[in-house]
Amino acid sequence: MTTGDFYDYRDLLDEDEKEVVQRVRDFMVEQVAPIADEAWTDARFPHHLIPGFAKLDVAGLPYRGARSLLTGFVVLEMNRVDPSMGTFFGVHNGLAMGSIDRLGSEEQRERWLPPMAAMEKIGAFALTEPDGGSDVAAGLRTTARREGDTWVLNGAKRWIGNATFADLVVVWAKDEADGQVKGFVVEKGTPGFAATRIENKIALRTVQNADVALTNCLVPETNRLQGANGFRDTAAILRQTRGGVAWQAVGCMMGAYETALAYAREREQFGRPIAGFQLVQDLLVRMLGNVTCSLGMVVRLAQLQDAGVYKDEHSAMAKAFCTARMREAVGWGREIMGGNGIVLDYGMGRFVADSEAIYSYEGTREINSLIVGRAITGTGAFV
Repeated sequence: MTTGDFYDYRDLLDEDEKEVVQRVRDFMVEQVAPIADEAWTDARFPHHLIPGFAKLDVAGLPYRGARSLLTGFVVLEMNRVDPSMGTFFGVHNGLAMGSIDRLGSEEQRERWLPPMAAMEKIGAFALTEPDGGSDVAAGLRTTARREGDTWVLNGAKRWIGNATFADLVVVWAKDEADGQVKGFVVEKGTPGFAATRIENKIALRTVQNADVALTNCLVPETNRLQGANGFRDTAAILRQTRGGVAWQAVGCMMGAYETALAYAREREQFGRPIAGFQLVQDLLVRMLGNVTCSLGMVVRLAQLQDAGVYKDEHSAMAKAFCTARMREAVGWGREIMGGNGIVLDYGMGRFVADSEAIYSYEGTREINSLIVGRAITGTGAFV
C-alpha cells in the first residue's frame, strides 16, 4: 500500500477529473519536489514554476463550473508534495479569485478573472492585521474614506501571502462613513501601498508572507468590490476557503504518511526493516486512520458545497478537525523517522514545520470550534 487514499475516494472522480488530478500530481512530483527543499531553506519563491502551474489549467476551476470534489483533490495533490506551493495557490485561487468572483461586479470579473486564471496576474488577500486576527470581524482597524470617485485607505496588514509580488491584492477596510467592512482591489504599483517580507519563519518558508502598510493609498471606486458591503460578505469567502484549508491538511498528512511508510520499509534496525516492528506499524496505522477519516470529511464537505447546502459550521468543523488530525499525524511520522525526521534530507521535516502554519491560519481551531458550538447549541460563546 503506497497511497494514503486507503478507501479509494479518488474513484468518486470521473475519468476527465482523474486526468486533471494526475496532471497536477505529475507536475508536483517532477517539477516542484526536486526544488522544494532548497526553496524552503532559502525562503525563496520559485517564480520560474508559475508558467508550469498555468499550463495545468486549474486556476479558477470553481468559477468555471468544476465540482468542488475536483478542486479539493487538486489542492490535496499540491500539499501532498509541498504545502508552501499549495498555500501560494490557495491564496491566489481561493482567497483572491474567490473574492473577485463572488463579490465583484460583472465588469470586475471580466477584467481580472481571465488573467488570474491564466496566472498572468497573481492575487493576494489582505485581511489579518498586526493586532487583529481572530477578532478581526469587530476589530478591523484599516480604514477607507471616500473622496469623490476615489477611496483613501490607511492601515496595516500582516501575514499576507504573495503580497510582495502580487499583481492584485484584495484589501479589506472599514468604511469611515458607515462602519461597514468593504473590499478593494489594490493593483501593483499603487502609491501608498508597501509590502515588506516577513523574515525568520519556521513554517511555509517558501511563501512570501508580508507586512503591508497602507498610507493614503488611493483606490478608484471602480476597484471597490461591488458586492462587499459588510463583514458578512467577507465571511462568505472564508466559508469557502476554510474547506480548502481542510483539504490542504489532508494533503500534508498524506504526504507525511507516504514518506514515513517508504522510510519504514527501507530503514533497518536490529537486522531488519522497521516496518516489521509492531510499534512502528501501530504509528503508521494511526497516521493512515487520521488521513482516511479526514479525507472522508472533506469529500462530504465538497458534496455539500456542490449541492449548495453547506454552512459556516460545516467548513469550520472540517478545518478544525482535519488540521488537528494533521498535527498528530505528522508528529507520528517524525517519531517513526527518529532524528532523521527533523532534517530536510528525508522528506519529513517540511511537513512537520509547515503543518504548524496550516493549523493556525484561516481561523484557529478554537475559533472554528466556537463556530460549530454556536451552531449546535444555539448560543454564541465568543468573547
